Amino acid sequence: MLYPLKFKPVYKDYIWGGRNFEKYGRILPDGIVAESWEISCHPNGISIVSNGAFEGISLPELVKKLGRKLIGNALAEKDSDRFPLLVKFIDANEDLSVQVHPDDSYAFIHENGEYGKNEMWYIISAEPGARLVFDLMPGTSKNDFAEAVKNGTLEKYLRYIEVYPGDVLNIPAGLVHAIGKGIILAEIQQNSDATYRIYDFNRIGKDGKKRPLHIDKAIDVINFNSEVPKEKTRGIKIKLDSTSSKTYLVANKYFSVELLEVTGKIPGLADGSKFHIYSFIDGEGEIIYKNGSINFKTLESVLVPADMGEYEIAGRFKALKSYVPDLENDVIAPLEKEGYSKQEILNALY
Repeated sequence: MLYPLKFKPVYKDYIWGGRNFEKYGRILPDGIVAESWEISCHPNGISIVSNGAFEGISLPELVKKLGRKLIGNALAEKDSDRFPLLVKFIDANEDLSVQVHPDDSYAFIHENGEYGKNEMWYIISAEPGARLVFDLMPGTSKNDFAEAVKNGTLEKYLRYIEVYPGDVLNIPAGLVHAIGKGIILAEIQQNSDATYRIYDFNRIGKDGKKRPLHIDKAIDVINFNSEVPKEKTRGIKIKLDSTSSKTYLVANKYFSVELLEVTGKIPGLADGSKFHIYSFIDGEGEIIYKNGSINFKTLESVLVPADMGEYEIAGRFKALKSYVPDLENDVIAPLEKEGYSKQEILNALY
């Protein structure tokens, strides 16, 4: 009965979006499209199954219906009634606001039990010279920051970096960040919409007013202790066979994300412990499972239920595979087997 699940995209029309998803064959609604929430159990954008026997059922309903068969036996009890991850594609046709996210403990108290928001970005495309905000300048103090917000001089404390297709950035809670214009990216994150806007370039929203800022909460959660600038994630690449590879990109207790670059066919196993999400960022192919197969193409996402069993993915494609890991067994042990030390793994992925 279990099969790979596709969902109807949930489109968001934030003011900085564009129409660039059309380049990938997406049929978009009228107007600005800033984000496509691909797989979401969050009340601000709930995914609806678009294929097979469960078509028309929402992801929250499916979690209730299938339980551990969908989410996996390894997931913590606190996550058993709400899906822990949220996967998006983002079209930054203009600059996003400068923002920061809280961690679990702060969000639970201040955002009505919401998860915190740790996330990562994979840059799908970037116009020449595209850049984003990635941390504050080293040594920026809380007092520096508060004074700059008051005086309108915050930009001198923002650390900008150029980005290119294939770049990976880990954005833990507490890190100041902003996506710059001309970038399309995939975002893997905790199932949360807790965002504190710090600076918005004095833009006017659709209601004719400046969008609200959340300075006090932002100052509470920003990590001001970083003396070394945060860098892009290097990842660790291993060969799967003569034509395919897997790169471990980011791994933490919230999510692990791998980049699969495949020509041919690779095996998969949903052994009951965890679900797998595949976000296809280039190419096309099919997922073959016990009772059939489904096709996929660029800028599609598929959820493989935890208890689906053996499957194969065939084609020529690049995909981000995300899941909630057992860090020791899913990440550290396989890479140690490849000859990497635990310190090398921690430095590359965390």
